[in-house]
Amino acid sequence: MRMAAEIACTKINLALHVRKRREDGYHEIETLFAFAVHGDLLSVEPAEGFSLAITGPFANGLSDGPDNLVLRAANLLAARNGIATGAAFTLEKNLPVAAGVGGGSADAAAALRLAERLWNLDPATSNAMEIAAELGADVPACLYSQQSFGTGKGEILELFEGDSLSGIPLLLVNPMVACPTGPVFQAWDGVDLGPLDPKQWMDGRNDLETPAISICPEIADVLALLRDTHPRLARMSGSGATCFALYETGTARDAAQTQINSARAHWWTMATRIR
Repeated sequence: MRMAAEIACTKINLALHVRKRREDGYHEIETLFAFAVHGDLLSVEPAEGFSLAITGPFANGLSDGPDNLVLRAANLLAARNGIATGAAFTLEKNLPVAAGVGGGSADAAAALRLAERLWNLDPATSNAMEIAAELGADVPACLYSQQSFGTGKGEILELFEGDSLSGIPLLLVNPMVACPTGPVFQAWDGVDLGPLDPKQWMDGRNDLETPAISICPEIADVLALLRDTHPRLARMSGSGATCFALYETGTARDAAQTQINSARAHWWTMATRIR
């Protein structure tokens, strides 16, 4: 294989219920994952060693060293499978960082999929899913990049058996304020508000909205402006600061994007659809 590329699909949490704090520092959650057709773009080609070049609108400040999740994922996959060659990756970083849309997790998952192809590994025996769970709570879901119900830290997955959401017009909005995951979870009040029925996700909630808003008040402004565009649903994704809205039509989504871009020109928006 000379070169291959994959979209590291944007993750959203259609609903996210936090149930309890765990002794290992993580939290027990219940969430319904969905993915957009757009995201970062990762490419790979054969090489003697491992390297990463980062381009795109959100490349500044990102490490291209061995601590990057892309290189960590590839190195672990090589080690577990006795691979002696390397891989040269190029990441086009289109998603904001610390944004609640799984950017780094999706990049790591795409690296695992691409490296499997590069080295002709069987996904059933490559240990990619085990590596994904080691890299982060969202990485297993991103490895599938399919609608799925996540429990535990989010790494215990069941493919979603409800109505297909594929094709639903989706608008993502970020106020260009980083919202690190750790402090948001720490700010959660510890009150269990009940389980999530994945088939009734529209009636669910994101239990991290309130703590995220306490850290990044701009999120409340994002949600208010999104709800003014009359979507089917507007909610924060993950630990923020990105929020999303679902629309009946692409025309309604595009009109909402135009409205928000006019009101907040410095914000990041992405018009897409559910994968």
